[in-house]
Amino acid sequence: MLIKWLGHSSFYIETQGKKILTDPYDPSIGYPKKFPPVDTITVSHEHSDHNFIKGVPSYKNVVRGSIEKTIDGVKFKGIGASHDNEKGLKRGLITMFKIESEGLSILHLGDLGTLLSKDQLESIGKVNILMIPVGGVYTIDKTQAEKVVEQISPNIVLPMHYKTEYLKFDIDPVDPFLKGKHYTEVDHLDITKDTLPIETQIILLKLGL
Repeated sequence: MLIKWLGHSSFYIETQGKKILTDPYDPSIGYPKKFPPVDTITVSHEHSDHNFIKGVPSYKNVVRGSIEKTIDGVKFKGIGASHDNEKGLKRGLITMFKIESEGLSILHLGDLGTLLSKDQLESIGKVNILMIPVGGVYTIDKTQAEKVVEQISPNIVLPMHYKTEYLKFDIDPVDPFLKGKHYTEVDHLDITKDTLPIETQIILLKLGL
């Protein structure tokens, strides 16, 4: 399985010959990247920095909401969550997506705004690769992100939704989350079930594509 970070909450995933894109964003947020053609797009919620599917040149499927669906051998499960710590009253609701393929499970947390409940954790189950927002303001911050990592206990943590030189949003950079932690920075993640680390490992993906 190949994973690249395209900026913000958008990842490009290649698995079983299929191409998946998470949360495509409107270019007005600042990133210069163009999205590639894909097979399936997941949209965590209907904000323009997460649902810009018209910016994707071609696709076959768009997955939204609390669903369970298998597309081309890849399992998608949508799990409801809040964009804030007031049950969605401030910023609405989101969908976390669990993607399973090649014996690996990915969880994309979207714009999660609170810690996870017992019911959510039970619905999520085992996670190998966690894509987690760490920038605060509109999502969980670095302290809450650390707690969510403890709740889920994944093999790999991929930070997302943080301030970069491109992003116009005023949110925290990734540095506070990384401070005091061991992490590896790579261009992309090429992973199999057999090469998963045993202990939780933070991997910082460079801007790809």
